[in-house]
Amino acid sequence: MSTTFATPAELLGAVGQQLGTSEWLTITQERVDGFADATDDHQWIHVDPERAKTGPFGGPIAHGYLTLSLVNRFLPEIVQVHGISMGVNYGADRIRFPTPVKVGARIRGRAELIEAEQTKDGGVQAKIRVTVEIEGEERPGCVVDTISRYYPKR
Repeated sequence: MSTTFATPAELLGAVGQQLGTSEWLTITQERVDGFADATDDHQWIHVDPERAKTGPFGGPIAHGYLTLSLVNRFLPEIVQVHGISMGVNYGADRIRFPTPVKVGARIRGRAELIEAEQTKDGGVQAKIRVTVEIEGEERPGCVVDTISRYYPKR
């Protein structure tokens, strides 16, 4: 389920709106290992499944920043803004990792538009809270307020 806006200006009237959810994604050990290689973070709780079985989570977990990075995958599945010359990631606020995401878990993004304002340069800045849900878990793996800017076609 996703939400489409015909123009960036339509975001201004949609603050407080639930935007939808992405598809489920299974976190594999291969994805975790690839992220470890890309970031040089090879901590055993992520990359050593045998040792991780005896660790605090009962198995390997995804890096928190891997979970965060997947928000970039989920957002285009959840919200589309048309009539733009470009959209840019402007930043993020309030990043939290309430629950570790175990290897083998399925996750998805759920999004809500929490702020939208016109920028001085003619764009619209949108703050979208993305909650990364873990299938079967009460608490999310990540909650982040993403900040994007959308510039209309001229």
